[in-house]
Amino acid sequence: MPVRKVTYRLYPSRTQSVALSAALRLHQQLYNAALEQRIDAYRRRGVSLTYADQCHDLTALRQECPEFATLNCSSQQVTLRRLDKAFKAFFERVKTKGAAAGFPRFKSLARFPGFGFKSHGDGWRFTPGVEWRHGKLRLQGVGTIKARGQARQGGLIKASELLHRDGAWHLSLTLECPDITRSSGTEAVAFDWGTETFATLAVGEEDAPTMETVENPRWYRHEQQRITDLQQAVSRKRQGSNRRRKAARRLAKARARTARRRLDWQHKLSSDLVKRFALIAMEQLSVAAMTRSAAGTVDAPGKRVAQKAGLNREILDTAPSQFLSLVRYKVQETGTARLIEAPTRRLKPSQTCPCCGTVRKKALSERVHRCDVCGTTLPRDFASAWVVLRYAHGVLKANGSERPDAE
Repeated sequence: MPVRKVTYRLYPSRTQSVALSAALRLHQQLYNAALEQRIDAYRRRGVSLTYADQCHDLTALRQECPEFATLNCSSQQVTLRRLDKAFKAFFERVKTKGAAAGFPRFKSLARFPGFGFKSHGDGWRFTPGVEWRHGKLRLQGVGTIKARGQARQGGLIKASELLHRDGAWHLSLTLECPDITRSSGTEAVAFDWGTETFATLAVGEEDAPTMETVENPRWYRHEQQRITDLQQAVSRKRQGSNRRRKAARRLAKARARTARRRLDWQHKLSSDLVKRFALIAMEQLSVAAMTRSAAGTVDAPGKRVAQKAGLNREILDTAPSQFLSLVRYKVQETGTARLIEAPTRRLKPSQTCPCCGTVRKKALSERVHRCDVCGTTLPRDFASAWVVLRYAHGVLKANGSERPDAE
């Protein structure tokens, strides 16, 4: 069964907010203490502690420190599991050539997102409303908290996480849902992602597609002045003061609002694409490589650093990785549509003529594709999308399958 997550906004009373904040601080202290224990064990004895070792020590900690005994034990194990996953990811990065290792760090309370629970009914229980609209959360040591939100589809509750962000509490539920189905269309499309235009689409058959465009909403640019003003307001406040905390909270809310607007728009766009098309093709994108700094080093300083920083902001504002992940899972939910990701380095869509296949290197500033061999003249982004569309049709033919049709 597919697993989905749904988030509800919690509305605790003042007393409940104090209890939740106290629990969050204890989980943060547990995380940091467990990290320190692992570091100390390796330095002193050359021993790498495991999750099981620290769960065993947790029993002694709960006996020695009464404040930790007030928390749900399974919930504390989830916090220890989070640290264990951080170490496993660290060791994987160490093995990967060229990847920054990133040793697990101690977490301040501001950087500790929340705490989780495992089995439903063990220290917590969520009762959804009709059709999973709103509900109530019963939490050990806190009481019953009102929750607002709605799941697109209900399911079996497997786990939960309480998150504190932007001054508000949220409940993230992990649901095991019955088979989720979406309807898909019958057309084929390939799109070229960009910053000037969010996406340029090549729609139809591989020999004569039509061009469509999706404009870039530029969410950050619309809010940039307001966010800049709020950032300056934070910097003017004294470190550690209540006024600075309030200003930082206002800044976080402004940024969260921009992120929510972006996510909502991308959800709608990705749903529209999946409803309309049975074949969707796109390039494999490496956002980390595209947004790499141009600063260089002291010995070899970079060029046009400010321009590259501005381009990086525009790239990150479009959130291409987030959008592509939305398209991926929605295509999977149809059960009939196909998603093909073209290898950018091998295919070179922006350098290749879609009509004759001639490859010619172009500068990024060259926005019109002109082929010296066949004379084709097209907008560069549309030409790239057309190349990806041809590739997708070629993959289907090589696999001996036709374009999938909607059921």
